[in-house]
Amino acid sequence: MTDFNEARERMVERQIVRRGIRDPQVLAAMRVVPREAFVPDYVRDLAYEDRPLPIGNEQTISQPAIVATMIEAAELQPGDIVLDVGTGSGYAAAVAAAIAAHVYSIERHAELVATARDILARLNISNVTVHLGDATTGLAEHAPYDAIIAAAGGPHIPAAWRNQLAIGGRIVMPVGRELHYQRLVKLVRRGEDDYRSSSLGEVSFVPLVGADAWPGPDAAQCDAGGTLGTMDTGGTGGTGGADDRRPCPMSAGAHASRHRLLAVA
Repeated sequence: MTDFNEARERMVERQIVRRGIRDPQVLAAMRVVPREAFVPDYVRDLAYEDRPLPIGNEQTISQPAIVATMIEAAELQPGDIVLDVGTGSGYAAAVAAAIAAHVYSIERHAELVATARDILARLNISNVTVHLGDATTGLAEHAPYDAIIAAAGGPHIPAAWRNQLAIGGRIVMPVGRELHYQRLVKLVRRGEDDYRSSSLGEVSFVPLVGADAWPGPDAAQCDAGGTLGTMDTGGTGGTGGADDRRPCPMSAGAHASRHRLLAVA
């Protein structure tokens, strides 16, 4: 039988600390939040492996190292109000909530919302509120946010998130025009219209779906390359124009490999 407390400590030392994560608040949060409570029973014994795991609805719980990396990059402090994009199992929201004052989390899959709410309630985590909806529009009623952390990759940072970010606030999000690979981007709001961006390394996340990101899986037909596309009617041979391709749904196995760290600069 797995000793989860021992496995959790080993995970922090081998997967988190050895990758250079030093924020004591992040390390403490990773040590107290039980990842095994957020995964299905059939993968419970794998909860502290250095990998993402399936949680249903073709979604995954992120690799522990990427959760720690993103939360450290978000520079969370006690008193912060956080928007967590892509609730999934609720694990990343729970880790953030171990540091911040309150986490508002948003998820588009109703089944995952219900499951996450149940897990968080069972663990007596009361400073996470899970909402169902389109995460790309944010949650204006709770703005401004000191940090916005996204567990899905989009072609750009949604405009609503920029507007709902407090001055001095941080957005951490995977951004890229490819389905399988993105750059982890950190955006800091320095002033009303002053944003500074930096890249933290290569990552692989499921697509961010919504009005200001990738369209849903039924928006068009898949092409052979695993993307959704519009027909080329311009007669220009497809060169020199914007890439209108969009990601297609992936198999459960492909989804289970998302939310992982490839490299951090």
